[in-house]
Amino acid sequence: MSTHGDEETAVLPAKSPRRAALAGWIGSALEYYDFAVYATAAAVVLNHIFFPEGNAAAAVLQSMGVAGVAYVVRPFGALIMGPLSDRLGRKFVLMMTLFLIGGATFAIGCLPTYGSAGILAPILLVLCRVIQGMSAAGEQASAISMSLEHSEDRSRGLITSWSLHGTQAGSLLATAVFIPFTAFLSEDQLFAWGWRVPFWFSALVVLAAYLIRRKLEEPPAFEKQDQEQSVLDESTPLAITFRYHKAAIIRVGVCSLVNTVNVAFTVWAVSYATNGVGIERSTMLWVPVVSNSVGLLVIPLSAMVSDRVGRKPVFALGALLSGGMMFPFLAAVSEANIPLIFVFGALVHGGFYSFSNATWPSFYAEMFPTPVRSTGLALGTQVGFAISGGFVPVIAAALNGSGMDNWVMPALFVMLVCVCVAVVALTAKETAKRPLENIDNLHMSRTEALEVVRLERKGGIDPESSNASGSAKTTVID
Repeated sequence: MSTHGDEETAVLPAKSPRRAALAGWIGSALEYYDFAVYATAAAVVLNHIFFPEGNAAAAVLQSMGVAGVAYVVRPFGALIMGPLSDRLGRKFVLMMTLFLIGGATFAIGCLPTYGSAGILAPILLVLCRVIQGMSAAGEQASAISMSLEHSEDRSRGLITSWSLHGTQAGSLLATAVFIPFTAFLSEDQLFAWGWRVPFWFSALVVLAAYLIRRKLEEPPAFEKQDQEQSVLDESTPLAITFRYHKAAIIRVGVCSLVNTVNVAFTVWAVSYATNGVGIERSTMLWVPVVSNSVGLLVIPLSAMVSDRVGRKPVFALGALLSGGMMFPFLAAVSEANIPLIFVFGALVHGGFYSFSNATWPSFYAEMFPTPVRSTGLALGTQVGFAISGGFVPVIAAALNGSGMDNWVMPALFVMLVCVCVAVVALTAKETAKRPLENIDNLHMSRTEALEVVRLERKGGIDPESSNASGSAKTTVID
């Protein structure tokens, strides 16, 4: 994972935690603005103008299916973007994905409709969503790796949490930007041109992100490992990650299923409330707005606590409490008790879920060494997100029953998933109080030792001349 030039070691760049946090925040805000603005448009407009008329239900299903495409392709994006970040640099991938995500979003606003282009219209829409999804996987992993590696050891949790803070802000921005268009334009105006403007607004976010990211240097930890010769240099980040960090990938993938709370809350619960209970959609759409607003306050506070008491207790507590709080929340929904829906919604999603949401960037990223951090982080998280995003609404709907009158089983399902998540999280090593350099050394000594053994067995290395074989330890941290 190194590229070698002169024998002389270059001076390492200084850490820039604030700029890295801001770069991660605005990238995540753009990413989730893009996802949320499409979801809103898909429910309100796109099902009418991008698919054949005549079957409204089929058109809604098709527009939502296009939304799901972006989640399905994210693991494939992780296979590409993660290794690129570890090989060519965090900044390289952050700049590339910035323009890919922003460009695809802007392009959606320029697409022809089904009425003018026929089947080409939904094909182009799917293509744009594929680009968004594949880019988002690399953007998030690279932004978190960049933030972690620029952070001071005492505040790694807080600095990396701003990436997740950006997701909350992006979701809020997408909702806010659509409200005036749906409220003040006629249906003809909205369908003709109004729906395009929120997609074009992404260009402004791209410009702001570019201005911030262009001056951000690669983290010192990444530059250091890029200058040092290693026995791992001849292998790809993907090969090293799969060969020696499978346990960490699996652990991150399982822990990422905490996203079940988010999906059940923002997707299935809204459908249950509006279709099964008869609550107004406009009312239920305000519930995640309120909960996301609460999350903007809870996320940095939770991250600071994780820097003091550890990643595991904060993450696991968030998973257990948010899973348990689904019972009173769904009970309130089933009784159409609007005040309690907002109170419990703010607690389950904005409060307790934010404990885990704030902590996982640093918690997961510290399970991998710098040379493969983006690769491992991208693979584990995106598989977990794809599973929860793709299957949770279907499972919850099936458990809810054909009469949509059994809220207890979906709540129990969410709780059981969260218990499994918490148990798996507690099997990880606590890394909050360890310096990042120490974490890297522990990971790399084990990885290099195993690689030396593998190469010796293949006859591809002289053990007497291997620096790694002489200094490698067998300390296990992941």
